[in-house]
Amino acid sequence: MANERQQVAAMPLRWNKNSVEVLMITSRDTGRWIVPKGWTMKGKKPWAAAAIEALEEAGAKGHVARDVFGTYSYKKMLDDGTALPCNVQVYPMVVERLKSDWKERGERTRKWFPLKKAAKLVDEPELADMMSRLTVKPKKVPVAGPLLRKAAS
Repeated sequence: MANERQQVAAMPLRWNKNSVEVLMITSRDTGRWIVPKGWTMKGKKPWAAAAIEALEEAGAKGHVARDVFGTYSYKKMLDDGTALPCNVQVYPMVVERLKSDWKERGERTRKWFPLKKAAKLVDEPELADMMSRLTVKPKKVPVAGPLLRKAAS
């Protein structure tokens, strides 16, 4: 899309027995279920900015992949009613812990969902497709590796 603005998102994940779950949050305006996302940040790598968004919006800390898992587009509704086209780069995140108190705690609800359910809850078809592709259980939970980076403290 022309004049599309760039955003970054974290897809916070955990392994629960035989399945993968994603941590979703509610948007501040409509209360719909989304993944933590925000604008790119000057002086920060995109994956580091995604980690900051996950911490501020969901209180999630962990390892964020440096490689983009996928992208999706949506229209952000501004306060004046303007629809701003946005392209979002999504970075997978292995959640190590959830903070009990975080920056946007009073503004959002957070909840773990199985991937299949999460895919049905999001409004963006490309994001739902990304979640649908994450159904294979890994042999073990990655602790660290070349594609993973410790999230911002």
